[in-house]
Amino acid sequence: MQTDFLVIGSGIAGLTYALKVAQECPGKKVTVLTKTQSDETNTKYAQGGIAGVMDFDKDSFAKHIEDTLIAGDGLCNRHIVEIVVKEGVDRIKEIIEWGAQFDKAPDGDFKLGKEGGHSEFRILHHKDVTGKEMERALLAALAKQKNIQLISHCFVLDIITQHHLGYLITKSTPDIECYGVYVLNLATNKVEKILSTITLLATGGNGQVYRTTTNPAIATGDGVAMVYRAKGRIENMEFIQFHPTALYEPGVRGQSFLITEAVRGDGGILRNHNGEAFMERYDARKDLAPRDIVARAIDNEMKVAGTENVFLDCRHFGKEKFIEHFPNIYDKCLSIGIDITKHLIPVAPAAHYSCGGIKTDEHARTSINNLYAAGECASTGLHGANRLASNSLLEAMVFAHRAYKDSISNINLRSVSPSGSGEDNIPDWKIDGTSSPKEMILITQSVKELKLLMSDYVGIVRNNERLQRAMKRLDLLFAETEELYKKTIVSPQLCELRNMITVAFLIVKSAEFRQESRGLHFNTDYPAKSEMVQNIVL
Repeated sequence: MQTDFLVIGSGIAGLTYALKVAQECPGKKVTVLTKTQSDETNTKYAQGGIAGVMDFDKDSFAKHIEDTLIAGDGLCNRHIVEIVVKEGVDRIKEIIEWGAQFDKAPDGDFKLGKEGGHSEFRILHHKDVTGKEMERALLAALAKQKNIQLISHCFVLDIITQHHLGYLITKSTPDIECYGVYVLNLATNKVEKILSTITLLATGGNGQVYRTTTNPAIATGDGVAMVYRAKGRIENMEFIQFHPTALYEPGVRGQSFLITEAVRGDGGILRNHNGEAFMERYDARKDLAPRDIVARAIDNEMKVAGTENVFLDCRHFGKEKFIEHFPNIYDKCLSIGIDITKHLIPVAPAAHYSCGGIKTDEHARTSINNLYAAGECASTGLHGANRLASNSLLEAMVFAHRAYKDSISNINLRSVSPSGSGEDNIPDWKIDGTSSPKEMILITQSVKELKLLMSDYVGIVRNNERLQRAMKRLDLLFAETEELYKKTIVSPQLCELRNMITVAFLIVKSAEFRQESRGLHFNTDYPAKSEMVQNIVL
C-alpha cells in the first residue's frame, strides 16, 4: 500500500494534521492508523482543558509565556514557547470553527479556569471532558473528508529506513530517511508495509511503563521506541510528570481515574490524614503550585505518614457547583461510595505526561528525513523540565499545524523510496523461523516486572542506587524479550513490551546523565540545580 501522507495516531495532533493536509491537498491520499478504536487516545482522557490567552484585558501573551518558562524550570526553549503561546489562540479558534464546544458564561463569554502555575484565568473547558469533546469535533470533521482513510486496529511495528535495504545506519548517519512503516493488521493478523511520502508520528505518551498512570492502555511509548530503534534523536526522557491527584482506589492498578487540576483551580484543598492543609508548608502558591512541587509534596506527606494517599477536600463547593463543573468526576466518586459534599476524595500521584520524547525542530521535523512528530511523543522545547497545566493540547495543535505547513511545501520534492521504484523496492517483513508464543505468561510477567521496577526505582524521587538497580533489571528484561522476539511471531503484546522496555531504558539512562535536580527530575544525590543548563539527547 502507498499513501501520500501517513499519520500514526488519532489523538488531537494526528487528527489536526490529517484534516489540514487533506483539505489543502484534495488530490492526495491521507491515511490515519490507530492501534485500537479511533477515539481511544490520550486526548480523550484530557479532562482539564486547553490554555490560551482569550481575555486580553486581564491577560497577555507575555504572562502566559512567563508562566510556561517558570514551570519549565530553566529548560524551556523561549523561542518555541513564544510560538506556541502566540499561535495557539488561532488554533483554538480553528477547532471551535470545526465544532468543538467550550463552556460559556450566561453573557456568552467563555468560562476561563485557572490551574497550577497559571497567573491568570485562561483555561477553556468542556465540563471535565475537554479532550473528549475536542476528539469528537475532529473525528466529525474528518468524516467529511473523502481523501482520508482511517484504519483502526493496526499496530505499527517499525519505521522503514535505509536499514531495511541493507545499509548500515548509526546515530551519526546524517541522511536517515523514512519510507513508511511495517504494520501488523489485527484484522488479518498479517504484517503489511505502508509506504508514504510523508509520515507523522502522533503516538501519544508512555505512562504504561509505570504501575499506576492516568494514561490509557495504549500509551506504551511506541513512537519514541520506534524512532530510537531507527537511530533518531530522543530528548529529555527523564522528565516524567506525575499528576498529583489521581483517584486512589485500593488494589486498582493500571489506568487511574484522573481528578483534574481544575478542581484545585476552583478551590479544592489538599489535606493529609490528620486533616491538615499541608501545601502551604511547601510553596507560597499552596494548592496551585506547579505539578512537580505538588506531586513531591504529596509523596513526602505519604512517606512521612506511611500512607498510600492524601485527600482532596471539595466539601465547601456545594453540590450544584461541583456537578456543573465536574459531572464526570462527581459520578465516578459516587459510584465508589464517595459523596463529595460529605467525604474527602482520596488521591495519590500517578504517571501522567512525558515532557521529553522524539526531538523535533520548530516545524515538527525529527532527525529522520520525511518524518514528523507532534503531540506528547515529541520533545519540542515547550515544556522544558515540567509541563505547565493545559499547555499540552495547545502544543499538539500548534505543531500539527506547523508540520502540515512544512509537509505541503515539501511533498512534491520528496520521493517515496530511495530509488523511486516504490513498493517493490522495500522488502517484506520476514517471519522465517518464528512461531507462536508457547506461554503468554512470559510476556505478561515481564510487563508486571517492568512496571514495578519503574514505579519503585524511577518515580517522583530518585537516587543513584535506585537508578543503577533499575538499569540492571532492565538489561535482563531486554535480553529475555529480545530472545523471545527473535523466535516468536509478532503480536501487539510482545511489541508493546519491547517498546516499553526501550522507553524505560531511555528514562533511566537520561536520569543517570542528569546529575542535578530540576523540574520533574529530583535526585536526592544531586539535590541542587546544575549551573549548566542542558538537554539530554540520546
